[in-house]
Amino acid sequence: MDLSKIRNIGLAAHIDAGKTTTTERILYYTGRIHRIGEVDEGSTTMDWMQQERERGITITAAATTCYWRGYRINIIDTPGHVDFTIEVERSLKVLDGVIIIFCGVGGVEPQSETVWRQADRYKVPRVAFVNKLDRVGADFFRVIKMMEEKLSIPPLPIQLPLGSEDNFRGVIDLIKEKAVIWKDETLGTEYYETEIPDELKALAQEYREKMIDILSHYDENILEKYCLGEKIVPEDLIKAIRKATLELKLVPTLCGSAYKNKGVQKLIDAVVDFLPSPSEVPPIQGINPKTNLPETRPHDPKAPFAALIFKIANDPHQGFLSYIRVYSGKIEKGSQVLVVPTMEKTRIMRLYLMHANQKEEVESLSAGEIGTVVGLKNVKTGYSLSNILHPIAFEPITFPDPVVFMSVEPATRAEESKLLSALNALQIEDPTFVVKNNPETGELIIGGMGELHLEIIVDRLGREYGVRTHTGKPQVSYRETITKEAVAEGRFIKQTGGRGQFGVVTLKLQPARSGIFIIENIKEDKIPKEFIPAIKQGIQECIDTGQLAGYPITNIEVEIVDGEWHEVDSSDLAFRVAAITAFREAFFKAEPTLLEPIMDIEIVSPEQYVGAIIADFNARRGKIVKLESVKGHKILYGLIPLVETFGYATVIRSLSQGRASYSMQFSHYEKIPQELIPKYFPYLSIKFSPEAGTVL
Repeated sequence: MDLSKIRNIGLAAHIDAGKTTTTERILYYTGRIHRIGEVDEGSTTMDWMQQERERGITITAAATTCYWRGYRINIIDTPGHVDFTIEVERSLKVLDGVIIIFCGVGGVEPQSETVWRQADRYKVPRVAFVNKLDRVGADFFRVIKMMEEKLSIPPLPIQLPLGSEDNFRGVIDLIKEKAVIWKDETLGTEYYETEIPDELKALAQEYREKMIDILSHYDENILEKYCLGEKIVPEDLIKAIRKATLELKLVPTLCGSAYKNKGVQKLIDAVVDFLPSPSEVPPIQGINPKTNLPETRPHDPKAPFAALIFKIANDPHQGFLSYIRVYSGKIEKGSQVLVVPTMEKTRIMRLYLMHANQKEEVESLSAGEIGTVVGLKNVKTGYSLSNILHPIAFEPITFPDPVVFMSVEPATRAEESKLLSALNALQIEDPTFVVKNNPETGELIIGGMGELHLEIIVDRLGREYGVRTHTGKPQVSYRETITKEAVAEGRFIKQTGGRGQFGVVTLKLQPARSGIFIIENIKEDKIPKEFIPAIKQGIQECIDTGQLAGYPITNIEVEIVDGEWHEVDSSDLAFRVAAITAFREAFFKAEPTLLEPIMDIEIVSPEQYVGAIIADFNARRGKIVKLESVKGHKILYGLIPLVETFGYATVIRSLSQGRASYSMQFSHYEKIPQELIPKYFPYLSIKFSPEAGTVL
């Protein structure tokens, strides 16, 4: 197929903004499905997992394909919940364009900003859709203002709403200067264009002139016609908007109500008109694993084959499915490819195009296509597939560290190996899910991005893998750090009958704003260069295992400042042990303390419940950053320690008779108040003085 006729797009947004509902309408209007499913009924095509249908949320990114105006649109519907943000991250890595959906009431919410930043990171052009304009409190112009204030690329409204809340019936198309009204009796499949109502003509003219003025900065043709007073036709505007969108200068912004079947066809038109085809995306860059030199691959079916594995899913009948984006060349059933970085050759047995969890077998996949490969072994998310003679490795995907942990054990001894096998499979699927053993208690610990994430994992263990489990309470991933500078010397000197051990290291520790820094600031006559890696290894061991409560150390700078060595007795072991000794002594001198994860939270509640919610929020050590009023509702923006949010969903429902909702995402680490350390860490034998973190 002609590459210019392909669009690889995703839908991303804050939770409950209407991504899956919008995707469902896109599939219905393009003829891909023949009945509209609803999230509330658990009948949507893209939310196919049992857990998704029961909870009414998207958990895993699902792919599908549809056709519109002769264009093939490959779609990935992504989750909105922060616990599953990795699904958005890996989808945006391989997509050429994205529709970012905003709730007409909530506007730019925390997860909206997160997905926007993810799109910025991968330089993905985007179209915005302000949804739910039929709801009480919806305000299109407020959302536009929020986008201008909070987001990196300014919105360009190309539509205005026709009516509001219960009276919302269509949109004003500023490009064609027409009102577009959808027929309710046809479920929105039919709509008609008419003249803009008289009372809205002045507003439409004002916004059209603004649009033309903005576009004149990016398109010479528009500027010329604008200055000469010539008529600017819709084709001129579409061409100029497309150019500015692809250059990441503007985001064309549309509006509607997917649930009420209004505005979706115009959104699909915008995907075709404004988002790039694979041939318009810059060549993908990578590294040749044999030469370590940079290489690029053009989006061309005739170039050497290259693809990225961006997702792995476990199929109960066929094993692991590897989702791939083909960047260049062509992959055929039965052909051999190279897996990078393992450099293993493997034969492709089956290729599929996906429609949610339904598979359509194909003979080949070509540049610009997204599909799945069955039967790849020893692969992970982020690995590359390439032509055997032309290997290339694409930049891997980075995954955030888990913030919540809990213990898990099988219900019976007989299920132990089954549990380990299931956990291993889930780790391959989800790189943000980790499994480790606690060496002190012997417990099996699982970690994830939030309470819901781990809840879903445990649910899947029972339903999909048939493993009954017992779990402990969720636990927070704390961090350790220091509050002042300290210096200490570590010595490891042993003399036996033969060769002894000799290593002396002096380390200086001081607080850093963020991250971990290990600095060599020592002359070679003090410690030869060959022993420096062993010293760094000792330091890293201390950082990874923690010194206070077994949590990783962060926000620290470690400087190797002095040392001694012996020509005969010095060894890597001696310097590693000396570094560990020096680090531990300096760490406790440097007034260590503990850090806890702080979450950004947004609570939306009817006004009558806000007082009770704020009182409870303050009792949980929450800090209110901003309180906003929106037609009978209050939106509270704040910061709250993660440890105080366990079970919060039940509490907020009871405080508001089920009418308030909230969403969270990780913000930063912050020092735990000293008076609370005994409460959270009663097992710590170290006592803290009233001053900041001084160890006694």
